[in-house]
Amino acid sequence: MAKYQLDFNNDACKGCELCVNSCPVKILGMSISRTNASGYTLVDVLNIDKCIGCAFCAVICPDSVIKVVRTDA
Repeated sequence: MAKYQLDFNNDACKGCELCVNSCPVKILGMSISRTNASGYTLVDVLNIDKCIGCAFCAVICPDSVIKVVRTDA
């Protein structure tokens, strides 16, 4: 089974939660302790092992903050 990694440009994130709401397997959540330099709440990956690589999160992000990377060959 393929494995994936999510890379975030946290400095560009505005905490809109669109990625969180679009994830079909619900592996993303808003952080309760992390913010970026602009004061926006960041996204946490709750369980990367459940990521199916659909990239809905990356596609819906209005600021192109997320990159989905396949980590196995």
